[in-house]
Amino acid sequence: MRFSMKKMPLALKKQAQLAIFLAATMIMLPTQTGAQASQPSLASTLPQLGDGNEMTSSAERRLGDRIARELYRDPDFIDDPVLGDYVQGIWQPLLAAARLRGDLTPELDERFAWRIVLGRDRSVNAFALPGGYLGVHLGLIAVVSSRDELASVLGHELSHVTQRHIARLMSKNSQQTPWMIGAMILGALAASKNAETGNALIVGGQALSTQAQLNFSRDMEREADRVGFGVMTQAGFQAQGFVSMFDKLQQASRLNDSGAYPYLRSHPLTTERIADMQSRLPLGTPTVNNSPTLSHAILSTRARVLSNPSAQAMQNWQIQAEDSALMLQPPAVQAGVLYGAAMAASRLREPAQARRQLARLQQLVTSDPEAVLQTRWLAVEVGLLARDLPPSKVLTLGQDVGLSSTAAMPTRRPELLLQAQVALQVNQTEVLNTVAQRLQTWVALTPNDAQAWQWLSSIYATQNQPLRALRAEAEAHMAQLDYAGALDRLKAAQDRLHGTNSREASADHIDASIIDTRRRQIEELLKEQAKEG
Repeated sequence: MRFSMKKMPLALKKQAQLAIFLAATMIMLPTQTGAQASQPSLASTLPQLGDGNEMTSSAERRLGDRIARELYRDPDFIDDPVLGDYVQGIWQPLLAAARLRGDLTPELDERFAWRIVLGRDRSVNAFALPGGYLGVHLGLIAVVSSRDELASVLGHELSHVTQRHIARLMSKNSQQTPWMIGAMILGALAASKNAETGNALIVGGQALSTQAQLNFSRDMEREADRVGFGVMTQAGFQAQGFVSMFDKLQQASRLNDSGAYPYLRSHPLTTERIADMQSRLPLGTPTVNNSPTLSHAILSTRARVLSNPSAQAMQNWQIQAEDSALMLQPPAVQAGVLYGAAMAASRLREPAQARRQLARLQQLVTSDPEAVLQTRWLAVEVGLLARDLPPSKVLTLGQDVGLSSTAAMPTRRPELLLQAQVALQVNQTEVLNTVAQRLQTWVALTPNDAQAWQWLSSIYATQNQPLRALRAEAEAHMAQLDYAGALDRLKAAQDRLHGTNSREASADHIDASIIDTRRRQIEELLKEQAKEG
């Protein structure tokens, strides 16, 4: 993920320039060279890696929060509900399987964040951070051919966290404070993309020494492979996905030398690890058809469009859609191109063209219910961007996202957040009230959903409920660990309460109590944050 050093606090920036290392794990993770360590036979007993008691789970979570706070501020951070829904559909079964297997202990389950942060970067990468945070680049979603392949990557990264590999490595480097370790992790992530961090690489000796101490070892790699394999198969994903993902990454590392896969070129997969995964497949395992489904092709395309929003790229999608040779391609390829063309046309403010491509797509995906739903969501996005949602069409459009008066509470996040946008655009009292109630229920169950809080704040503001709007905006900041921003919003709410309108203050007594309580809680969090450095 590309992280801008400009967005770092000055102290973090200085520490990042002192030592660059890769404590964060990325796709299938690095291996040391043969000169650094000899690798035991695969037939030997699994290595005893220690318990990492020198760093508590609470300390690791605090360090993860510090790093994640910077990631949320980065301009490449993206919260796309559709792609997020797809990734969560894989991530949650993996977490459940890890709990069932005993890999994820109740203590870690409770104390760690278990959040996935999406980045707009086109490189094929994923990485684990302290405290249960995982980063996933859109470039990875764009190249995987199936849910199983993505599950293999996430399962591997999850296992690095559940096995406390990060804490163990940090314990080995105990002379570094967690604060400085966090700074160095941020510096390492920034260095891969931002030229401004090039000067940090000059500090060669110290950086290489730190990296040698903190890189994931071969033993940890093999343990993450083994545990991740068990987790993904326990969760119901096809084991072949692990092997096919290895093959794909190995091919990428051999063929690509353009700089798009810097991690893979620096840390190639070993043939031994690939053979290990292949040996774990039961004898007689049939070859799995790894051709993408219609739904997966659509999501892969969405990742490509969002990771490269340039006008030229948008025009290229439309050119592909009009190419007569497209009709000769497999249905999944056609679906991906048509979805990309519709999405691109919408962003180029060409709604008629977008709807024409959508009509072609709708005829193609009728056999795949999930692809049908994703196409309907895109149709709503097209209408929202075109701003052509007259009241006479609200009910028809609302049915596409469950917004009719008889519809039940949506169970999918993309649907709910689309409802919020439709409600704000049509600005009808009944619709606003319905969606506000649904958002309130949602954030009560998922309080870390910053975007849901932000849409709720906008609806409250439209309904002339300023205190609730400010409080919801504060919660949006809290969800992304921006305590200072949250405190600022709560202070603004209290300033409003202390104004001359006593009738308003009396009417919002309950909200005022909530705001006061939250302000005190956040002030305590800021004090703790200040003590950490």
